[in-house]
Amino acid sequence: MTDEPENKIEEQGTDDKLAATEKQRDEYLAGWQRAKADFINYRKEEMKHLEEVAQYGSQDLIRDLIGVLDNFDLGLRALEKNGPVEKGVYLIRTQIEDILKKRGLTKIDVKDGDAFDPSVAEALSEIASDKPPGTVVETIELGYRLHEKVLRPARVIVSKGT
Repeated sequence: MTDEPENKIEEQGTDDKLAATEKQRDEYLAGWQRAKADFINYRKEEMKHLEEVAQYGSQDLIRDLIGVLDNFDLGLRALEKNGPVEKGVYLIRTQIEDILKKRGLTKIDVKDGDAFDPSVAEALSEIASDKPPGTVVETIELGYRLHEKVLRPARVIVSKGT
């Protein structure tokens, strides 16, 4: 009879230890699951970041080449004033433009008479015009997008009405 209370105390101590060990196990498992979820989210974010770097990594070079293309157009206009221009010069310009298109560059289509859209165009000035206020009167410089991002807004003159 004296052994019974001791066994109960030992059983109770074992049950407490088991419960504490199971609680600790559950905490470790929950922590591991959180760490695993965090790692999966980190990998997704890094893959997205790497895709952006691949897509927009050459942005500065392309922006510089747009300037070269603009100067090329100025040179062509000057040559055209002096007479016919060799076909090869136009082919070089087209080749540069095609290379940029392959890299994701597209022109922003802003035409005279379109409504001014500040998300793709920059108004350099407003002039009196017979066109309604807020209408593009003249495009000074073409705008470009690199994939979905506006790389350079079109620079335009906008009508302020009559």
